[in-house]
Amino acid sequence: MAENDTAAEQPVEQVKMQILGQFVRDMSFENILAQKGLKTEGRPNISVQVALDAKKRDGAENQFEIALKLNVKSETENSSETLFMLELDYAGIFHIENVPEAQMHPFLMIECPRMLFPFARRIVHDLTRDGGFPPLNLDNIDFVQLYRQDIQRRAEAQQAESLPN
Repeated sequence: MAENDTAAEQPVEQVKMQILGQFVRDMSFENILAQKGLKTEGRPNISVQVALDAKKRDGAENQFEIALKLNVKSETENSSETLFMLELDYAGIFHIENVPEAQMHPFLMIECPRMLFPFARRIVHDLTRDGGFPPLNLDNIDFVQLYRQDIQRRAEAQQAESLPN
């Protein structure tokens, strides 16, 4: 039997991912509409910015902390007066096994936030409703596209730094 045959017969270890915990690291909701006594007419303009952060947990093998940061701002349609601002830093602790090192970064920045997002969406929904606004149901986020944009942005920044002055 050749060496290649033995390697082919060995079973491939399946990726294991377990969410050990989830928590709100930081949260802020400012109801500017109520503070300033503004009147709102028409549909508000809503902007959502997403940031991700991943880091290995100290002293814990195969454990990572992933943070999904949402920054939501609502403005009036005509005057661009701010109605509300919401900031949410939602994190999860994951135990991950059998992911090749070369694939770990994309896994942490795509799959883990995908698991956290429904919970963060629910918090945004409840906060906006409890703040006196119609509940905001965030659209799904394409974390693959977000990852690709971040890689492209980093490559462009690195290229700009390497250009001579």
